[in-house]
Amino acid sequence: MNRRGFLTTLATAAPAVVMSGHPGDKSGNVTSEHDALGSILPKRRLGRTGEQVTMLGIGGYHVGWTSEKDAVEVIEAAMEGGIRFFDTAEAYQQGESEIRYGKYLTPKYRDHIYLMTKTQARDAKTAREHLEGSLRRMKTDHLDLWQLHTLRNPDDVDGRLQEGVLEVLIKAKEEGKVRHIGFTGHTNPEAHLHILEKTAGSDPFDTCQMPVNVIDPSYHSFIEQVLPSLQEKNIGLLAMKTLADGRFLGIKTMPNRGAIWRTDDPAVPNRLSIRDALHFAWSLPVSVLITGAENASLVREKVDMAKTFTGMTAEERLELVNRVADLADGKIEYYKRPLES
Repeated sequence: MNRRGFLTTLATAAPAVVMSGHPGDKSGNVTSEHDALGSILPKRRLGRTGEQVTMLGIGGYHVGWTSEKDAVEVIEAAMEGGIRFFDTAEAYQQGESEIRYGKYLTPKYRDHIYLMTKTQARDAKTAREHLEGSLRRMKTDHLDLWQLHTLRNPDDVDGRLQEGVLEVLIKAKEEGKVRHIGFTGHTNPEAHLHILEKTAGSDPFDTCQMPVNVIDPSYHSFIEQVLPSLQEKNIGLLAMKTLADGRFLGIKTMPNRGAIWRTDDPAVPNRLSIRDALHFAWSLPVSVLITGAENASLVREKVDMAKTFTGMTAEERLELVNRVADLADGKIEYYKRPLES
């Protein structure tokens, strides 16, 4: 990686952060705000939609695989902490994450939140079925955001476009079942670039969800390759994998399964703190950072980190990148699959 080039890229990106939540402070956050439920976290602009979303969001995968009791506590802790953005996908636990949102989130809080889900459909018929199933499970008549889920590579993009999946998303938006549409992926930056190229001219997408973390710039980077195009098109960036699916912590456990993997040299605590990792992401032109939290204490921890964010210089970002660059060998970011591999 060209470190000087990376520093320049981030320095160029910095003004977009400042503008992403105006009026606000130097971090790009809209300053303190309240809704009918109380104080909320600082907000940022969601790309060209003009929508303002809280800088921290809840990832639905963890809501689906943790215990039901913990899922309820995560949702309540998120609302109490001022989070108003909730992510999920129809594929998570065969719909269980969406079901839990339909039981514990939307009945009480639908009018106060930004609700999104995703479809992995590879043909139009399946996409329509996914949409109706998601609306039914989450007990809502519309989604704030619906995204093409997990684009794997350019061939995957071509297949979904040829099978009419994008047309289903566009029609759902026209019908009012969906307010905004986007796409996601964590495997190949080339997939993201390809779908942007294939849809250039119509530019239908409002959002893009992709990995944003301190190791990413040193290995098959979404930040370096995709972020400039998103800024150019004013597409809202949803950050995920900010802790590399937990591998920054060196160990991951799941209910009833115990430890499912371990990392010998984790980034946290050996190289940086969780606060460093999250603040790095927030210092980029990110609309919302989506975090996985399987219990309420983790939600509260991330809420505190959001409240203490005040910005980061390009030099500070680069220092963090250099600090963990030797870990960028594809093992921590195991979900990436370079096209040549």
